[in-house]
Amino acid sequence: MIAPTGADCVIMTRGLRRDYDMGGEIVHALRGVDLAVERNEYLAIMGPSGSGKSTLMNLIGCLDTPTGGEYWLNGSLVSDMSDDALAQVRNREIGFVFQTFNLLPRATALQNVELPLVYAGVSAAERRSRATRVLERVQLADRMGHRPPELSGGQRQRVAIARALINDPAILLADEPTGNLDSTTSGEIMRVFAELAAGGQTVILVTHEPDIAAHAARTIVLHDGAIVQDTRVGH
Repeated sequence: MIAPTGADCVIMTRGLRRDYDMGGEIVHALRGVDLAVERNEYLAIMGPSGSGKSTLMNLIGCLDTPTGGEYWLNGSLVSDMSDDALAQVRNREIGFVFQTFNLLPRATALQNVELPLVYAGVSAAERRSRATRVLERVQLADRMGHRPPELSGGQRQRVAIARALINDPAILLADEPTGNLDSTTSGEIMRVFAELAAGGQTVILVTHEPDIAAHAARTIVLHDGAIVQDTRVGH
């Protein structure tokens, strides 16, 4: 099957649906979502609890499979892939940033960032070179030898962002990335995302906070499993 998108479209969903069987009752978490995201877009996904935004994020992140519809990522129809194939796409194409950082406390910033490359069998010299480069991108060159307990919350999140960037993913998917941070540190992290987007990285941000979503160039709002608003702003 041929991808229905141009070269600049990194994500395309058509009629994307996800149903869950909750003890015999079918819950329609997504009800036919059509969404196109271009390469280098900075997109925020918003919606109240139960709106479907987490379900959509899980589908975009290849952490779950749809009940119906199509999902194309970087020209590949991932909605029809096996779990093993999805895992490969997830490792290669998607960088995840979560609010809980998920760092190894006894490993240095450099070692935490290198971890995905260890699993991929990349040589030690190449791992160090690539990890150093992405830590420099998030302004942490002077903290590479520090462990998470020696870093501030904002620095830990920047380590997590660097780790998400290590495989040069097609999309950076951030789930409530400032949820555990104060307002000043949140601003620091949002500046990092803005710089990455300005440098050509596709960024998709899932948040329930309007002031965080306002940093993105485009915002979609979900309600009852459907997109009810799609707004673009000039920055």
